[in-house]
Amino acid sequence: MTTLHIEHAISDFTTWRAAFDRFAPARSDAGVRSHTFLRPTDDPNYVLVDLDFPDEASARRFLEFLQTRIWVSRDNSPALFGTPQTRILETA
Repeated sequence: MTTLHIEHAISDFTTWRAAFDRFAPARSDAGVRSHTFLRPTDDPNYVLVDLDFPDEASARRFLEFLQTRIWVSRDNSPALFGTPQTRILETA
């Protein structure tokens, strides 16, 4: 399994979550098997997201989709603040 790990600041969790939920079909179509999001207890305006894929190629394609279609559009990512930090991880 391969995980796309994403971290970024947000302006408002409720707005971020609504935008995240809107793209559930895109995640499903891309092969996301599961997702987890976490928030630091000392920073409600920061979110960490793990998206699990069956393989690295699927994770890389979805990352490209996020970078070129989602994060560049204020309408698609209304609560995004700054540039997301990403890593593609594999289970060791």
